[in-house]
Amino acid sequence: MESDSLKKKTIGGFFWRLAEAGGAQAVTFIVSIVLARLLSPSDYGAIALITVFTNILAVFINSGMGTALIQKKDADDLDYSSLFYFNMVMCLFLYGVMFLCAPLIAEFYEMPELTAFTRVISLTFIISGVKGIQHAYVAKHMMFKKFFFATLGGTIFSAVLGIFLAYKGFGTWALIAQQLSNAIIDTIVLWITVKWRPKRMFSFKRLKALFSYGWKMLLSALLDKGYEQLRSLIIGKVYSSADLAFYQKANNFPSIIINNVNTSIDSVLLPSMSSVQDSVESVKGMTRRAMKTSTYVMAPLLMGLAACGQSVISILLTDKWRPSYPFMVIFCITYMFYPVHTANLNAIKALGRSDLFLKLEIIKKVVGITAILITFKISVMAMAYSLLVTSVLSQIINSWPNKKLMNYSYIEQLKDILPGIVLAVFMGGCVYCVNFLHLSNWLTLIIQVPLGAVIYIGLSALLKLESFTYVFNMVKPFINKVFKKNSVQN
Repeated sequence: MESDSLKKKTIGGFFWRLAEAGGAQAVTFIVSIVLARLLSPSDYGAIALITVFTNILAVFINSGMGTALIQKKDADDLDYSSLFYFNMVMCLFLYGVMFLCAPLIAEFYEMPELTAFTRVISLTFIISGVKGIQHAYVAKHMMFKKFFFATLGGTIFSAVLGIFLAYKGFGTWALIAQQLSNAIIDTIVLWITVKWRPKRMFSFKRLKALFSYGWKMLLSALLDKGYEQLRSLIIGKVYSSADLAFYQKANNFPSIIINNVNTSIDSVLLPSMSSVQDSVESVKGMTRRAMKTSTYVMAPLLMGLAACGQSVISILLTDKWRPSYPFMVIFCITYMFYPVHTANLNAIKALGRSDLFLKLEIIKKVVGITAILITFKISVMAMAYSLLVTSVLSQIINSWPNKKLMNYSYIEQLKDILPGIVLAVFMGGCVYCVNFLHLSNWLTLIIQVPLGAVIYIGLSALLKLESFTYVFNMVKPFINKVFKKNSVQN
């Protein structure tokens, strides 16, 4: 009975996180188009220069200790309150650092106006301190519906404010106001809807226990954030800004799928696994299910995008961006295996092995940097292909501890995900063949999308894939609910 309840909460949590991410991203995408027409590239450039610093410092707030709270099975008010006060002090300290360093940043870039911009936008650190533990509390108790309203409320309010100020000619301040108001509304909604409040209690002992787990997650996040930008930095320095633009633009479309599906799964998986961390078999079962289901859902989306990519790029970005297509295919193939990374790493975190998590991050970054150093002088495409190679190696590295921790080897994992991947690749090949008809971009896309859906879903049903049956049974109650509601209204 408890297992059924957890399963229901996990599935419900995934759908709410997916709705939250999808809704917020849809609004953000539309707003970005409007703002791009109202503002100049220099307005965006000023914010980009500042976020180089704020993104790195934000890791100290958003990674590590909150994860430690979610992972700790018996976390109570003393844990939450102790971490809340520690978080607030840390956020005030980081804001103080940015406030004092603002003139230095402005001098470094030779842009005096950055001093004021930096000091105002860095207020997001303090806001993050206020909502950080609320965020962990919601995730811990799997109340993901509250994330949906908080995120969407903040996104919509900030979108309206940003567009209004941009229209009135406030330039960079419009973007700053958009970011600040988003964080503020998000925080206010969470504090209204979540009943937890910090108590007048504090324990260094509890904080130390949380820190023993959290500091490894923090360092892992810092390594990941630094490595994340390394390829782009080298491409921009060694090659041209156009090469960098094609490379980054190619990542935009597949990353939408990753940010919506895989990130939603990631945020739900850790608290679900942590709640059953005493049962290795239960953690293994959830890992297998997450890996199989998320791969089955993401593989056709990514392979479909790779097959339709030429038409998508021409329609949305115009033909001048066509050189980004080969990079898009590489990103799609790379991201197709992300569920393997996500499920394995969440299992390691849920079992309390943050030490292993950190070791894996260090090993993967050494492998990744080595690949970059080998390929960066060859070509941008060679660097992109190195991403594929390091992705495969990272899968093996991430899965290695779980062979011992829960008897789930990489070979067994491949057997679990292979049916969905093979079917997705076959579907992608069929869809790509439509390009050889040399029809218009719109007509090509109109044919490709339903053709891909029919092939993937039809063959899944025909071959009776286990993942298809599971996904169908998972969404069936929601579909029935919608149809029942519509029939009652009619």
